[in-house]
Amino acid sequence: MADLLDHFLKLIGANLEPRELTFLQISIRGLVVFIAALIMIRLADRRFFARKSAFDVILGFILASMLARAVNGNSSFFPTLGGGFVLVGLHRLLGKIACHSHFFGKLVKGEESILIKDGSMQRATMRRNDITEHDLLEDLRLNGNVTEPGEVQTARLERSGQISVIKRKH
Repeated sequence: MADLLDHFLKLIGANLEPRELTFLQISIRGLVVFIAALIMIRLADRRFFARKSAFDVILGFILASMLARAVNGNSSFFPTLGGGFVLVGLHRLLGKIACHSHFFGKLVKGEESILIKDGSMQRATMRRNDITEHDLLEDLRLNGNVTEPGEVQTARLERSGQISVIKRKH
C-alpha cells in the first residue's frame, strides 16, 4: 500500500516545484482535481448551480481558485483538495442554517425587492437596486411575456438577481 501511495505521489509530482512539473503530471493532477471537484459539487446541494446567489457564486470563485492551485502546483496538492471539501461543507452548513433561520437566510442570501406592485413601478426600489426602467421592461418581456408594467401584479428582484413576474388577473 505504501508503495502504491509513493508511486501516485511521484506520478503527480507531489514534491516538485511548479516549474518542474511535466505535462503528464499536470494532466494527472487535472484529472484527479476534476474527479474531486465532481465529488465536491455532488456533495454540495443542488442549488449551488441552480440559483447562483452571491452566497453560491462566492463558493464557486473560491473553489475554482483553490482547485486551480492544486492543478498547477502552486499549493500542496492534498491539503488544497481538503480545503475545497471544507469550503463545500461550510457552504452546505450555512445553507442548512439559513433554511432554519429566516434572519440568517436574509443575512447570508439577501432578500427580494418588489419592483412593481399592482402595475406601478417602485422607482425608489429600482434606484436602490440600480435597475433602470429599460432594464425592467426588458425583463418583463423576457420573464413575464408582458410589455407594460400595468399588466403586472407583482415583479420582484429575487435573491438570485433574476426578476420574477406575476401577471395581473383579468
